[in-house]
Amino acid sequence: MTSNMPIVSPPTPAPSPRPIPQYNPSSEFSTLLGPASRKQYLISILHECSPAELRFLSQTITPMLKRDVLTELPAELALHILSYVDDPCTLARASQVSKRWHDLVADDWLWKVLCDTYSFRADTEDKSATNIYQDDESWDEIDKFTSNPINPWLTARDRLKRQELTSVSHWGPYSDDLLHPRTQFSHQQYFRRAYGTMLNLRKGGSILRAHRMPIPTPDSGVVTSVALDTEWVVVGLANSKIHLFSAITGVLSRTLMGHELGVWAVHLVCRGGYWGRGDMDEDGYPDDAGDPVVPAALKTALGIDRRRRMRSSASVGDDSSKPSDICCTSEGWGQPNSIIVSASCDKTLRVWDATSGHCIYVLRGHTATVRCARVLHNRPIAVTGSRDSTLRVWNIQKGVMLRVLHGHTASVRCLDVCGNQVVSGSYDTTCRIWDVDTGECIRVLRGHSHQIYSIAIDGNFVASGGMDTIVRVWDATTGNCVAQLTGHTALVCQLQLSTTTNLLATGGSDGRVITFSLRSFTALQRLAAHDSSVTSLQFDTNFLITGGNDGRVRVFETQTGAWVRDLSERSESVWKVLYKKGVCAVMCKRAGKTVMEIWTFKPKER
Repeated sequence: MTSNMPIVSPPTPAPSPRPIPQYNPSSEFSTLLGPASRKQYLISILHECSPAELRFLSQTITPMLKRDVLTELPAELALHILSYVDDPCTLARASQVSKRWHDLVADDWLWKVLCDTYSFRADTEDKSATNIYQDDESWDEIDKFTSNPINPWLTARDRLKRQELTSVSHWGPYSDDLLHPRTQFSHQQYFRRAYGTMLNLRKGGSILRAHRMPIPTPDSGVVTSVALDTEWVVVGLANSKIHLFSAITGVLSRTLMGHELGVWAVHLVCRGGYWGRGDMDEDGYPDDAGDPVVPAALKTALGIDRRRRMRSSASVGDDSSKPSDICCTSEGWGQPNSIIVSASCDKTLRVWDATSGHCIYVLRGHTATVRCARVLHNRPIAVTGSRDSTLRVWNIQKGVMLRVLHGHTASVRCLDVCGNQVVSGSYDTTCRIWDVDTGECIRVLRGHSHQIYSIAIDGNFVASGGMDTIVRVWDATTGNCVAQLTGHTALVCQLQLSTTTNLLATGGSDGRVITFSLRSFTALQRLAAHDSSVTSLQFDTNFLITGGNDGRVRVFETQTGAWVRDLSERSESVWKVLYKKGVCAVMCKRAGKTVMEIWTFKPKER
């Protein structure tokens, strides 16, 4: 039996409740009252508040009114504003405000601007260094933050670019860049090192090593010449010896012996660099003339067995106007070892390998004492001046004399180089400008009335000084005398010329140091630096360092002439002082001994 039962539909669910609108008093307040009425209403409420309630309102409202201008502005404008901050410690504190501020302060462009402000100019050697440290107390705040330099080799495009730049066809099979890829240069790190060095030079620094050597005879221990780079300190003495010190540790590395009489000039060619001319030397000695007969290890030291490393077409500059280094050093031509060139009273020029200490060549040709020597940047070309009244040009990689420069009628006392030009000063009272590649005398500069003892060239000007107490400035192109600078009362024995700072600094036997403007040719500072003859003089944008026969080494501000400090213990006489990138070499006589002090002002590593 089947039962037919009706099927009842399920009940319809009730509709979902609508959300209850929330009460927004500010919306109603804005709708009911206009701006003027709202202000009056708020004022009336504030008048009814207790002091505690007002403090609560103040604490609540103040953060709401703050605006981070640098965060809200575009990065370009924010960096432009920060570029007006010239105190590095202020930037260090600013980097701790927020992540956004930290990222802005870490921008390398900002530190490049600061480097320009402090005149910290990084050269090729500086840009190859990336690990820079600082531990001075003044940098505690800067050490609280780190930079995040971008490595340009990370992207695929830059990897391809690197392969192109370091290809065998471009750099040669022995390129260091293939084995040691370069990281991006950081202006922030460079500024930290340069600024720390500047602070230490004002007040600080330490002696790495002080070497004291007995003087058997009165003249045997005299230091006649010094060359300095970031690796080596080369010291030539009147006793025919050459001492080679480490500029990093101050340790005496070795003594080079071979000259028979006193050494009058030394020059240091830094390792590395590039070939500055092309496939041909352009010096009269072609590549296919055959290699010199020297041991294989010394061929390697000279870079003979390596393909020449040329500059890339994108980085080629005007090498013809590159001035010499006041520290008697020059950039290498790509050779792996530093090379030392020495000139002596024994009429010879010797070429040494700094790494092994071996004498590679003994170059003969002069008939009297070789008084001065220089090596051109990025070329194995040395120029010497002698008491035989000639200059000679040498290829120190191949060990041959290239040409003799005739013209002077008396001893050649001094010379300087700039690009492929050489300027010489002689006891015949004239200066001459020569072309190294042709041997041609381009200009004869006449005007001095007595012997010339000091000379400098920077491409635009030639400056010369001597027994007549007058400093003459010449146009290097026309040979015209553009200025006669007075102020010294005795022999002008020291000169430094710099168009970078537009300054000329002179030192005399009267103990005076005078700085002149190369724009107006007027004296800027007249310093009574020493009680007797100025034996050394060197300046950069920030500091002027001098040494004198009164036994003092003094540091002055270049721009103002203000005395900063006396460096080192006073001695009987200071023979030579050289300073470069935080390292200072002081050569003096103290307590009857030859004293050689190697100072460092670099921030210490940790």
